[in-house]
Amino acid sequence: MLDIKFLRENPEAVKQNIRNKFQDSKLALVDEVIELDKQNRAAIAEADSLRSSRNKLSKQIGALMGQGKREEAEEVKKQVSANSARLAELETMERELNEKIKNIMMIIPNIIDPSVPIGKDDSCNVELERFGEPAVPDFDIPYHAQIMESLSGLDLDSARKVAGNGFYYLTGDIARLHSAILSYARDFMIDKGFTYCIPPYMIRADVVTGVMSFAEMDAMMYKIEGEDLYLIGTSEHSMIGRFIDTIVPEAQLPITLTSYSPCFRKEKGAHGIEERGVYRIHQFEKQEMIVVCRPEESMEWYDKLWRYTVELFRTLDIPVRTLECCSGDLADLKVKSVDVEAWSPRQQKYFEVGSCSNLGDAQARRLKIRVNGEKGKYLAHTLNNTVVAPPRMLIAFLENNLKADGSVRIPEALRPYMGGKEAITAK
Repeated sequence: MLDIKFLRENPEAVKQNIRNKFQDSKLALVDEVIELDKQNRAAIAEADSLRSSRNKLSKQIGALMGQGKREEAEEVKKQVSANSARLAELETMERELNEKIKNIMMIIPNIIDPSVPIGKDDSCNVELERFGEPAVPDFDIPYHAQIMESLSGLDLDSARKVAGNGFYYLTGDIARLHSAILSYARDFMIDKGFTYCIPPYMIRADVVTGVMSFAEMDAMMYKIEGEDLYLIGTSEHSMIGRFIDTIVPEAQLPITLTSYSPCFRKEKGAHGIEERGVYRIHQFEKQEMIVVCRPEESMEWYDKLWRYTVELFRTLDIPVRTLECCSGDLADLKVKSVDVEAWSPRQQKYFEVGSCSNLGDAQARRLKIRVNGEKGKYLAHTLNNTVVAPPRMLIAFLENNLKADGSVRIPEALRPYMGGKEAITAK
């Protein structure tokens, strides 16, 4: 959410940012909120004047009563009563205008970083860098669900009976591999100096609207019927929510956290064959990175975070690339974002396995996350990044470590988490 003062002083910059995000339907909102803000400030000024007048008139009444001038005092009392009635109207008007302004400001997108490429959708995202050599073996690689099933590790049919499409059972060594990857990712981030955290898996509506846009909320979140609670779509939601309405001493920054959680997403719409199996699902688990920092440090942390994900994938012998998200592909709260994509030897292309985002002060403004610094209070910057998100990450792992005999090699870094196993083989 933008600062109303910034919008008031830079309406054309805000409108150009909306155009850059190809959301022209929101252009009229800028003028609307400026007019509402004008009305609100006029109401505040009039209310302040009436309060000042009320104080003076109250003293005048006391003086008149002391002089025995009751009739004159009664006339002044009538004026005070009229002013009080108008003041009540103005206070109601202020509340209503503030609510309207807030609702509109929640819809107007955040100002993107100047380095973000301008484009309408994800087809305009820009490849930045590749890490590792993408290879295609001289044998056919089965679809990931077939690999898992051949290793007695996946049961989709039973999951459909129990919960419907978009769910799964992982069993045996595949289930162990899933847990091993998360444990390895946890320790990897702890070694980077991050504090490990397990957050709540449900959050209240005020936290939801504090961390994401209304459009994202509708597309992603599961609401708990009859309660003010939502299942989290990522642990970033409850991790950032932890700081709601807090003042953080500047000396404590940066706050660097790595969190584990299950994640729940609606994933609306039909999907192609490549997004079936365990690629696009309603329930998965994830290791996340969260940073709360000074504004001047957020871009430095942004670069650190996505590089940590690249480093982790490379230790597991998975080639990856980074993809800069264009303006039209950025969620409304994001200043800048990069996707990390893993190589799929079967498809002979890269696919998304994680995303790193700098949200500037957007979440902090909505959630009132302030920093107490030497020069006064200011809003923190927040960032988040996926470390790993199996089972999608398992697809990349299995395809890149599959052998011609159907076994799956376990990279050395992961072996301590797999009981020393060097490979998974069919039973």
